[in-house]
Amino acid sequence: MSEQQNLSGGCQCGAVRFELAQRPAEYGACHCNMCRKIGGGVALSFMVPGDGLTWTAQDTLKTYTSSQWAERGFCTTCGSSLFWRLTAPGPMHGLLSVSVSALDNMDGIPFNSEVYIDHKPDSYAFAGERNRMTEADVMAMVSAGQPNE
Repeated sequence: MSEQQNLSGGCQCGAVRFELAQRPAEYGACHCNMCRKIGGGVALSFMVPGDGLTWTAQDTLKTYTSSQWAERGFCTTCGSSLFWRLTAPGPMHGLLSVSVSALDNMDGIPFNSEVYIDHKPDSYAFAGERNRMTEADVMAMVSAGQPNE
């Protein structure tokens, strides 16, 4: 599979489309309650640098402020969940996590991390070894360098 085939994606109906500047190096799973409610289960996504994604069609793209520190993007036509973005100020502001399911092809992209592992339901587990972080680990990483409020 060529790297070029991992560079485009969009929603189910095709009204929202994007191109990536580079092939995702990896993807991971999030077990937090918000991801499970929005996606119906574990969320699989990959991180994109600030200038790493170009929207080529976005008329039906909307964002929803899902917490005091993040927003989620979706298509208003088909409802596809497309991304999560960190809106809180700080060194990771603007971090974009794009749904793997939005990629046209995800072949050859390794699955290597799980976050909010302490929120994972007991009813499933992914096989294999990978980096696993608790909610506290994630919050410490996201708020690194932030003043305590």
